[in-house]
Order: sequence, then C-alpha cells, then structure tokens
Amino acid sequence: MGFDRDALAAAVARHGRVTRVVIAAIQGSSPREVGAAMLVWEGGQSGTIGGGALEYEAAAQARRIESARLSRHPLGPQLGQCCGGAVTLLSEVYDAAALARLEGDVVARPAGTASQMPLSVKRLLAAARNSGARPEPQLIDGWMVEPVHRPSRPLWLWGAGHVGRAIAGVMAPLPEFEITWIDTAPERFPDPLPEGVAALPAAEPGLLVSRAPDDAMHLVLTYSHALDLDLCHRLLAHRFAWAGLIGSATKWARFRARLAALGHAPEQIARITCPIGDPALGKHPQAIALGVAAALLRLPPAHARKEHRA
Repeated sequence: MGFDRDALAAAVARHGRVTRVVIAAIQGSSPREVGAAMLVWEGGQSGTIGGGALEYEAAAQARRIESARLSRHPLGPQLGQCCGGAVTLLSEVYDAAALARLEGDVVARPAGTASQMPLSVKRLLAAARNSGARPEPQLIDGWMVEPVHRPSRPLWLWGAGHVGRAIAGVMAPLPEFEITWIDTAPERFPDPLPEGVAALPAAEPGLLVSRAPDDAMHLVLTYSHALDLDLCHRLLAHRFAWAGLIGSATKWARFRARLAALGHAPEQIARITCPIGDPALGKHPQAIALGVAAALLRLPPAHARKEHRA
C-alpha cells in the first residue's frame, strides 16, 4: 500500500474538501493492514479500511473533523467486532491548498499536532534514500510515514470485448496493477472507462508491443484469431513477465504449430498460458475474469517483475 496522491487529487477536484482516513497502526487482529486508506466527503466515500462498524464510525467522524486527528479504536469493546484487536486511525482533511503541499516520493507528516520531525523519522527517510527501498507505511514517534503509491505490476489488456471488459472491471480497483487497454478503435471501449485504466486505441495493435514495459503482464483477448496470433508472435520477440491467451485447447494447439512455423522454439511458446482463467468457474466473462485475477494475484512480485528474454 502507499499514499495514493492521484486518487486524492481526483477526489479533491470533484468534491473540494476530502478527509483521508488511514490505518496508522494495529494491535492484534485487524480487518485491514497498516496503510489501508479511504477517502470521505460529504455524501460519499471511496476505498476501504475494512468495512463494518469501524469504517462506519470512522466515516462519520471524518465528516465532522476540521483538522488532523489520531484516534484508537478497540474493535471488540468499543465497536462490537470480533477481530479482537485495536486499530489506530489517522484522519486528515485535504483541500487544493493542502494537496499542493505534498511533495516527494514519501509523505511524512506529524499525526495530529504540528511538531519537528523526530530523529527516528529522519533516519528512516535517509536509509530509504540510500538504499533505494521504499519504507513501509508506519506511525513512528508521532509521525506518519507513507511512500507515494506506485502501481508495481503493469498489465496490458489486448481486446475490449466482453472478457476484456470483465477483466478490466475486476482488476482496475486493485492498486498494484497499472492497466493499459488496447483495441482497434475508440468506440470499442466502454464509456466511462474503469477508473485508473488507460485506453490506447490503435488500428494496428501489434505495433504497440514494443512500447510495453519489459516487466509487463499481457492478456491477449481480441475479436480476431489472426490478431491474437500476431500479438503472440510479437510478444515472444519481446520481454515480458507473463502472458496469457484466451481460447480453447484446440485453439492453443493450432497456435503452437503456427508459432513454431514462425520460428519460435517450444520452450519460448510455452511461456504463454492458454487457456486462461479457471475452467472450474465456467465460461461466463466475469467467471473468466475472476479466474484470471486470482492467477495474477498468486504470482509473487519478484516473478511478476522478472524479465524474460526471447
């Protein structure tokens, strides 16, 4: 998790005044982890800190406060929840001026009353800069430290048909994925797009393969088998972390033969997963999307970022 400055900026632009509520610390069991956050404004909210009574009370409180507030919530005694732990929340009010004061790749600020940055926080930030590693979200000596959110897994969707739309809808809310969606014409995409998804219409989608990051994951789901084959051929000549192709076992057998005829070795071709999803869930687009999402979430980050050279 991290401080999603883009989502906060979008909410402030729409609603003017937004309170961000973040889990600053936990003791024992908690419905969400440190760094999980939600945005609250008059009449609405987005994100979640775990739902239930905790979120209900935190949202109500967020609409009342005028300045930053740190609060501790024993989940059992205070809220009647069964988690058995305690959660410390930091609630902060943002408008355009407050948003403009956020700088850098790590957002470090006092949790509540203003104070000088403690030595422990200075050391933490210095260690992060020297190592190039991002610090974990944490409350330390009265200061909240959060790295600015950056999606860590680029996902390129090739095709905006029923399955592509289902996958985009399921994957877009997951903060670790940065989704680029390609199809042959602008009218093939839904309006509006899922929030955070970048649509890239291209008459010849295959020409865009070379623009994909080397650590991207790819899902090939177009309306055309010829286009699917061209994309698979181009992907096998490009670096990628993972690639999946929609289709049956019969389609994949034919594609393997055609890709071999194009000069790809069997071990190269085997880097593409086909069919995608979980057959036990069925063939409904949303069922395929759920299976694909589960498979991608199971990939460890090191695997998802690993470069594979053709």
